[in-house]
Amino acid sequence: MFNEVKKSIQWGEETLTLETGKVARQADGSVIATYGETSVMANVTFAKSQKPGQDFFPLTVHYGEKYYAAGKIPGGFFKREARPTEKETLTSRLIDRPIRPLFVPGFKNEVLVICTVLSHDLVNDPDIIAMIAASAALTISGAPFMGPIACARVGFEDGEYILNPTVDDMHELKNNPEQRLDLVVAGTKDAVMMVESEAYELTEAEMLGAVNFAHQEMQPVIDLIIDLAEDAAKEPFDFQAPDYSGLFAAVKAAGEDNMRAAYAITDKQERTTAVGATRDAIKATLSEEQLADENLGSALKKLESAVLRGDVVKHGRRIDGRATDEIRDIVAETGILPRTHGSSLFTRGETQGLVVTTLGTGDDEQMIDALSGTYRSNFMLHYNFPPYSVGEVGRFGFTGRREIGHGKLAWRALQAVLPAATDFPYTVRVVSEITESNGSSSMASVCGGSLSMMDAGVPLKSPVAGVAMGLVLEDDGSYAILSDILGDEDHLGDMDFKVAGTENGITSLQMDIKVAGITSEIMEKALAQAKTGRMHILSEMNKALSETSEFSVHAPRIETMQIPTDKIREVIGSGGKVIREIVEVSGAKVDINDEGIIKIASPNGDAIKKAYDMIHSIVAEPEEGKVYKGKVVKIVDFGAFVNFFGKRDGLVHVSQIENRRLNHPSDVLKEGQEVWVKLLGFDDRGKVRLSMKMIDQETGEETAAEADAE
Repeated sequence: MFNEVKKSIQWGEETLTLETGKVARQADGSVIATYGETSVMANVTFAKSQKPGQDFFPLTVHYGEKYYAAGKIPGGFFKREARPTEKETLTSRLIDRPIRPLFVPGFKNEVLVICTVLSHDLVNDPDIIAMIAASAALTISGAPFMGPIACARVGFEDGEYILNPTVDDMHELKNNPEQRLDLVVAGTKDAVMMVESEAYELTEAEMLGAVNFAHQEMQPVIDLIIDLAEDAAKEPFDFQAPDYSGLFAAVKAAGEDNMRAAYAITDKQERTTAVGATRDAIKATLSEEQLADENLGSALKKLESAVLRGDVVKHGRRIDGRATDEIRDIVAETGILPRTHGSSLFTRGETQGLVVTTLGTGDDEQMIDALSGTYRSNFMLHYNFPPYSVGEVGRFGFTGRREIGHGKLAWRALQAVLPAATDFPYTVRVVSEITESNGSSSMASVCGGSLSMMDAGVPLKSPVAGVAMGLVLEDDGSYAILSDILGDEDHLGDMDFKVAGTENGITSLQMDIKVAGITSEIMEKALAQAKTGRMHILSEMNKALSETSEFSVHAPRIETMQIPTDKIREVIGSGGKVIREIVEVSGAKVDINDEGIIKIASPNGDAIKKAYDMIHSIVAEPEEGKVYKGKVVKIVDFGAFVNFFGKRDGLVHVSQIENRRLNHPSDVLKEGQEVWVKLLGFDDRGKVRLSMKMIDQETGEETAAEADAE
């Protein structure tokens, strides 16, 4: 009934198994990849014909994590998986990016890749297993896919690269000083296709070494997929790329000179208008048959690409006249919004980000429910890309995959320099509003985010800057690496290579390739050129940071205190009664964790002090010989009980009230009266002994006679 094929290898610390032929047999390609006890199923289907008028490649990748994979039931009312989580969206993009360029040029049939996590051992992250499964499913599906690809995750500890580190090793790297890198690399047998990373100020040489290490270690996986395909692959789909050479020749003859003149205009809006007019002029010269050709859009794009690429490689001339390694003009400003905790406006050429930082308390931390468990995050970065930023009218609504991806890239770049929570006990939210875009807005978010947080008084270890690099790679092997690419250079070029970091090293690296990979030599040169650009941007940012930023008066102040864990129950009280009273009386927010760390937050310093004193009176022990202010709570024949330290009462014997004989304590005291007392010590039963006569009841100072006696 089943025609099963199963292949396995030992890969790193675990066994990697690929199997097909038993599940989802009606899909064009279906593979279950298992690494350790983490299993992901990838199913591929593709349309056998192109939709009429289709002028782009409609590839869709969905990665989904099922809670049953980790033996969990989803929360919420419906008790089923709902909209994709951030991790699912990011992994979908992670898989899409390296496989998209490997479909045969001209193939525009719809392709759907669905990856489903079936089992998660909480040790091996399913994202790279999903990419391997997707690559294998595509390879055996018969689709015109020029793979396979494979991928690997790399850690870096004590100068050594680690293949496929565990989920725990990679979780919250900022709290794991032994680990300095979380790098995912995808590639073919010959070249690297995609890089995604979170790093802790690694040098360019260390990052390049990690990429090369990953590419080397993924080779057995590529061989495994080929081995599977030899036994299980379907017949290749009969696809011939359309030949529109005649149409392209007509388009080129009609408009090459005008297109070159249009791309010589430096202003983006004017250039866009001129390119559009040139397209219309070209169409006006074509026959009805040529206008009806579904490849007309491809021919026009090919002309634009040829004009832009040829000038860059042959003459070193870019659209806006810059040299290949030149950064656009930069203006960095901070403190531009009066009521926010921190703000900045970062402008680089025609790309601009308005970035705002808000400081919050522990109540504002983000709760993240993942397959690997539930945890809290005290740093959030949200990126928004409205249509007006590119002068367009478009959809405006829910956050899209692109916004999530760009925001996460900026988050990775900045979180490496955040102070430890014990040193800066705030929740930090950074929001990047992209107000103009012609080039990398994610790198503008990195620069603006760094400035905004420093304006808010966040003690970053170092400022962070980012730059986007491009590549034009010709068929003869000649190439040009471009610093600070424009939108058109990204659109018509071959690489989007983003590098962010401090003056000491790289904190994030992301690379996407539109051709069949790049060599280590090109990547090394790109990293070196990116470092030069990053240093220049940092120097421009430093001009905005010449003055020390003050902590915003509108931000909450947070003070931390550590109490013994056996006192936590006393501070909280039965049903939270005590801690609620502290909050109500003081007006401050109070948060306490299981380790006995208490955070007290309020914009009002007096409220923080009040809450601190109330908590201190509960958890601290009174000191013998110290003077306290108390209140008489009960009068008896032999003395008075005084509440002098939190909830603690002590006895002032009648002989210790005044330096004279009293008939009864009520002669001088009444309940509710405030008095000064000195703690004499404790009796054999632990009862507190207090004295009033040693203290001047007006000033609270010890009497001179008593002081001399001591």
